Amino acid sequence: MHERKCHCPAERTLDLIHGRWKVPILWELFRGGTMRFSELRRALGSCTQKMLAQQLREMERDGLVKRKVYAEVPPKVEYSLTPAGASLKPVVDAMVEWATRSRR
Repeated sequence: MHERKCHCPAERTLDLIHGRWKVPILWELFRGGTMRFSELRRALGSCTQKMLAQQLREMERDGLVKRKVYAEVPPKVEYSLTPAGASLKPVVDAMVEWATRSRR
């Protein structure tokens, strides 16, 4: 018997936003625009510094977020959405709408 693999096109989106903190990071950047690492960390509450750094690195690698480092002491680092990251807003908005309607 042949094993059938799912080739749903939505899997690409899921690959990009999987991870406990990626959708909340997107949400905060949609709301706040460009944000410093410390601002994102405060906005996300219980996300650890290590986890936030890891999720942001993955999102930068995947072209969703851009990182800008200023040559200051201490270094100032800001994160903002790329056009690809910003294009996920309707996806996240749909998730928020569904969650709001589905509350029980």
